[in-house]
Amino acid sequence: MWIAEHWDDYELLDCGGGEKLERWGKQILVRPDPQAIWETPQRHPGWKRANGRYQRSQTGGGHWEKKSLPESWQMRYRDITLQVKPMNFKHTGIFPEQAANWDFAMDKIRNADRPIRVLNLFGYTGGATVACAKAGASVCHVDAAKGMVAWGKENAKLSGLEEAPIRWIVDDCAKFVEREIRRGKQYDAIIMDPPSYGRGPSGEVWKLEENLYPFVKLCAGVLSDKPLFVIINSYTTGLAPSVLGYLLHLLVAEKYGGKCTWDELGLPVTQTGLALPCGATGRWFSE
Repeated sequence: MWIAEHWDDYELLDCGGGEKLERWGKQILVRPDPQAIWETPQRHPGWKRANGRYQRSQTGGGHWEKKSLPESWQMRYRDITLQVKPMNFKHTGIFPEQAANWDFAMDKIRNADRPIRVLNLFGYTGGATVACAKAGASVCHVDAAKGMVAWGKENAKLSGLEEAPIRWIVDDCAKFVEREIRRGKQYDAIIMDPPSYGRGPSGEVWKLEENLYPFVKLCAGVLSDKPLFVIINSYTTGLAPSVLGYLLHLLVAEKYGGKCTWDELGLPVTQTGLALPCGATGRWFSE
C-alpha cells in the first residue's frame, strides 16, 4: 500500500462503524467511509466534539451538521497550499491520500533534468496540478466542471503559482485529448482520475468499466517520444489496482518500455496504527 504519511495539516485520527474521524488543520470532521466496516470504541474525544459531521440520508445524499465549521479554510502539504470547503456528498475538495501520488510525480519531475509537460485529466480542484507545477513542470489541467477548474486556479494562486505555466481547460476530457492529437500536441506525463460514472458537458455518458481502456488508449496518443510517467487513479469499488497496472502495461509499457507498478492508496490511522485503504492507483514510469 502506498501510504500518504507526510501530512502535517491532515490526520486520520480513527475510523470504524462506516465513518472516519479526521483532523483538517484545526477542524475535526466525521465523514462516512464504506471501507471502515469494523467497529471502533470511539475512545478518541474528537468523536464527541467534532466541528462538523456529514450525515447520510436514508433516501440518498446527505447533509453537513456544522457546530463551528468555517465555510472554508486553508491546508498546507509540503510547499503547496490548498483550500478546503465542505461540500455536498461529503467531499472537502481534497483527497489527502493523493499526496502519495503527488510525491511520486514531484520526485519524477524534479529528477528529470529536462522540461516536463504534464496533462492532468479529470483534474478536480488541482492538487496534482499544483504539485506538478511546484516541482517545475508546465501543466494542462482539464475538468468538465467549471467550478472545479476555478477552485484549482484558486489553489494555484494560494501556492504562489498564479504566473506558473498552467493551462486551465473546462472541457470533456476525451474530446480535449482528441483535439490535442489533431493539433500534434504532446505531453511527457499524464495523470488521470476518471469517475466511476459521469456525464460530459453535452450529456456524454461515462462508465469506467466500458470507457477506461479506450480512453487510456486514446491518451497514449498524446505521449511524447520520451514520456516520464503515467498515473491512473480510481475510486471505483471492486476495480483491483492490478487492472490499472495491466492497462498501463498493454497501452504504454509495450511501446515505451519502462516499468508498471500498482497498489492501493492508504492513510495511516493514528488510533490503531493501521492504514485505511482509499482507492487504487496504477503507475507507469520510464527507467
